[in-house]
Amino acid sequence: MRPTISSFFSLLIVAMTLSSCGEFQDILKSTDTELKFTKAKAYFEAEEYNKAYELFDDLMTAFRGTAKAQEVYAYYAKTLYEQKDYILAGYHFKRFSQTFPSHDFAEEAAYMAAYCYYLEAPSSSLDPAYIYKAMDELQLFINTHPGSTHLTSSNELMDELRLRLEEKAYNIAYGYYHRSQFSSAVTSFNAMLTDFPDSKHRENAMRVKAMAAFELAKKSIESKQAQRYKEAETAILEFMDAYTESSEIQAMKLLNEEVGAYLEKSA
Repeated sequence: MRPTISSFFSLLIVAMTLSSCGEFQDILKSTDTELKFTKAKAYFEAEEYNKAYELFDDLMTAFRGTAKAQEVYAYYAKTLYEQKDYILAGYHFKRFSQTFPSHDFAEEAAYMAAYCYYLEAPSSSLDPAYIYKAMDELQLFINTHPGSTHLTSSNELMDELRLRLEEKAYNIAYGYYHRSQFSSAVTSFNAMLTDFPDSKHRENAMRVKAMAAFELAKKSIESKQAQRYKEAETAILEFMDAYTESSEIQAMKLLNEEVGAYLEKSA
């Protein structure tokens, strides 16, 4: 059977791939560090980051203490970034900026370190540890590079991360209310409103906090009810004073009447 055109090209691609792999292995085994360096940069420019990384990783030791050590290290960190290994890339970008503060790449490396932590920061529904870490790194960059061209983007990233924390705080507090854990809901809403006073959720957070405080008072043991009804009254009045035109104002007035009736009866 004669080979088809498609099978011929398939065989050609396989042959070229094998040849390319063989060439790379030869370079990797070579003791010619200048050849390795040239080829590593070529692989990087060709976006063959896995191959570039292996060569730069090898060259990190070979060029240690030489004039090219800094350039190799910069490429090494960048290949990690391009492979989406953001945690390790962030570590090496930061280490580069601290070890070589006078290098032309130092400022960019400092920004990239913070940006890598930002990329690792999860959505608002997950553990916020990396959100706080990213914010710390971005704030550090802003403080130490006030004239940087990355200042605007750093502040924008900070705003986005704050919004993620705000969403998380609101969702946690609302989740407590939804599960009838009213004491935790009141505490969480108080913390959320303190930490994010300009939140877009402020009106609803104050409303649900008042409702949670009312439910908490209603379900409390008798010895604690009077104090908790007073706290509920305070939360309700704070909402009514802040949002006089709210669509929920009538519901809050009715709730306040219930609280007032209890307080009057227990006086």
